[in-house]
Amino acid sequence: MRAVRQLPFSVEPVVEDRITRVRCRLRYGRSFERESPRVLCLMTQRRRLDAFLVEQAVAAGAKFRDGAHVTIDSETELRVNGNRVEVGALIGADGANGITARSLGLGGAIVNGIALEGNLPYEELPPAVWHGTFVLELSAVPGGYGWIFPKGDHVNVGVGGWGREGPQLRRHLRVLCEHHGIELRRLSNLRGHRLPMRRPGTVLARGRALVVGDAAGAVDPVSGDGIYEALVTARLAAEHTLALLDGAAETLEPYERAVQRDLDPLASAGWSAKIALDRYPRAAFAVLRLPVTWRVIEKLLLGEVSHPGEAQGAGRGAMQLIEGLARLARNPRTSLA
Repeated sequence: MRAVRQLPFSVEPVVEDRITRVRCRLRYGRSFERESPRVLCLMTQRRRLDAFLVEQAVAAGAKFRDGAHVTIDSETELRVNGNRVEVGALIGADGANGITARSLGLGGAIVNGIALEGNLPYEELPPAVWHGTFVLELSAVPGGYGWIFPKGDHVNVGVGGWGREGPQLRRHLRVLCEHHGIELRRLSNLRGHRLPMRRPGTVLARGRALVVGDAAGAVDPVSGDGIYEALVTARLAAEHTLALLDGAAETLEPYERAVQRDLDPLASAGWSAKIALDRYPRAAFAVLRLPVTWRVIEKLLLGEVSHPGEAQGAGRGAMQLIEGLARLARNPRTSLA
């Protein structure tokens, strides 16, 4: 819900399910479930959401050229289907495998995670409450988790973790399926993804060019989700590009500082949670299952706080415990023994 708050229109036409319940388990063992009276997340499919966003952009006046072949000569010059095109500004929104960042010397300092997912119709699932529920298998993969997410006529089943887990992802996915009574071979549309996660030193803008979303490594480190970050960086990119074209700014480089201001506190907390879960999973899980922690997570998902550091009272104390575990994990001379 924090993501859709960034948009100037509703995404209701592509919503397939609404999440009010989260079911978490640690390494297929200890578990807890939490429920909210409010909708925490809207479920859709990327192909439907992307097409819908294109429709909104065209309705607002954008010119959409599907299937065009683009090469980048400089931050103010492109070749589209071989024809030279001069531009006032260049926004690279071409994803984790795009050409913009590499062509213009942007990016760098990005850590890549990896994920593998597939789909299964509801009629092939074991009887259970799937609609309205996130199923999260924490620490089922080093540096990540497994999931089952409900969609309109199917569930999405997947695993993700550190990039080095690539050769083991199919095995991790099979284990996830086995624990839920699913046959891996029954999954359709099996596909993998890179998850680019920026670190300090990632260059997001230079001259009259910038990158947004996955192209900028703007992915939440602990969840691997990038929709919220993509929409925040897109909004900031629009604001700074308009300032440039109106003559109120000489370059797009202030955009980088704006992204750091709006997203660094959330990203830092995400890295802490990711490291704590990876190094001390039982201790981190014990903190996550606390009711006060759930209230902070709920507020984050709803967009009522922009990062965990804004939590108050006991919730802030729980966030400090996660930060403390992360500090222990970063210092090889300390342990919980």
